[in-house]
Amino acid sequence: MPYEPVIGLEVHIQLATESKIFCSCSTRFGADPNTQVCPICSGMPGVLPILNRRVVEFALLLGLATRCRINPRAVFARKNYFYPDLPKGYQISQFALPFCEAGAVDIEVDGQKKSIRINRIHAEEDAGKSMHAEAYVGADETLIDLNRCGVPLLEVVSEPDLRSPKEAHAYLVSFRQIVRYLGICDGNMEEGSLRCDANVSLRPTGTKTLGTKTEIKNMNSFAHVEKALTYEIARQLDVLETGGAIEQETRLWNSERGTTEPMRSKEFSHDYRYFPEPDLVPMEVSTEWIEQVRSELPELPEQKRRRFMEEFDLSDYDARILSEDRQTADYFERVAVGSGDARGAATWVMGEVARSLNERKEPIETLRATSDHLIDLLKLTAEGRINRTIARDVFELVLESGRKPEEIVREKGWAQISDTVALEKAIEAVLRENPAEVEAFYSGREKVFGFLMGQVMRQTQGQANPQAVTQLLRQRLAEGAQG
Repeated sequence: MPYEPVIGLEVHIQLATESKIFCSCSTRFGADPNTQVCPICSGMPGVLPILNRRVVEFALLLGLATRCRINPRAVFARKNYFYPDLPKGYQISQFALPFCEAGAVDIEVDGQKKSIRINRIHAEEDAGKSMHAEAYVGADETLIDLNRCGVPLLEVVSEPDLRSPKEAHAYLVSFRQIVRYLGICDGNMEEGSLRCDANVSLRPTGTKTLGTKTEIKNMNSFAHVEKALTYEIARQLDVLETGGAIEQETRLWNSERGTTEPMRSKEFSHDYRYFPEPDLVPMEVSTEWIEQVRSELPELPEQKRRRFMEEFDLSDYDARILSEDRQTADYFERVAVGSGDARGAATWVMGEVARSLNERKEPIETLRATSDHLIDLLKLTAEGRINRTIARDVFELVLESGRKPEEIVREKGWAQISDTVALEKAIEAVLRENPAEVEAFYSGREKVFGFLMGQVMRQTQGQANPQAVTQLLRQRLAEGAQG
């Protein structure tokens, strides 16, 4: 390819605070339109904003987690522009002095690790939401919902270090994982709590000068970001190779058509006429405050992945899957420590637990099969009181009822059969009922042994101890061969 893509991302995260950035209105998602609004967030004349302290602490947490420099002094500014859903006619944001600068997020693509620099992290308030006519029977105008006005956001601006749509996807995945671990955002793109705008340009391969960029908006999933960037790169390449020039503009991603489409000419920072917000004093961030917030930092995904590999002897793949989500990682670790069987815990969490979560569409925190239940189940299996087949059945009943595994095993009479006399009777019955398979085994067809094992398990309704059955069945077949 004669041209190289240059991509930078602007990620907006909606902070998981209970109230808005400058007032006490709720930030709850899904409320009826215009029910979470007050004179401050609706932009009434004469009102004064009061900064939410938790917003600052969340900004510091993210800055520390992404290795940013924390500025000791931060200033809010007015960003002036007109939208119908921006009642004040300006947005309170940060410009010259944001909370955090010069950080990085690490990504891995096709086995290659890369560090993507962060230019800045700044706090700002969200605008409202326009709801258009087609959503309302008989409506012939755009309606405005101001519930989202004043909801606290952090905007994270990357440097143009990304070189492919795949890298952009990996960056977003890593970034969402970090904010979820920190507990400052749920990362739900479908509900708008994590939004992404992408800046993309092309330049001749091997050169350093940046080309003319376009900004892409309206991407509400990681897949859409990757598809929109792929399309836009191909579009710009076609323009350049046919002798055209790229226009600096903002484009919208149309997911139905799979195309980016012009929205407006791209603004520059001076178009917004930034000036310091007169109603908010400069924010002083002390060293003591930074250290207090640093003490609240949880173990981050990469740290947890490495520790899982070292402490529980997991493969890189297993450790990566188990550390992907903080709640799942905590669940696994409790089971691994409580049962003393890290390998068994990993197998169950990545297998039956993950399947149950996918089927039930619920978070692991609300799963009826708690980590304590799984610890008990692993211990029952390790003690030989039930086998793996029975354990899966018990797990399903725990999911439905939340009852203790031992109670279910006792009630169902599912305790594993290890009694030699009972197992020998079952084996004799299977050998008697399957003479052709027995002869096939004696003629050298070793695979038949698995069939005979299965028949014994069936004869005992899955309750036989597999290790004991294996030993007794081979012993009995050996005796038959000698006879």
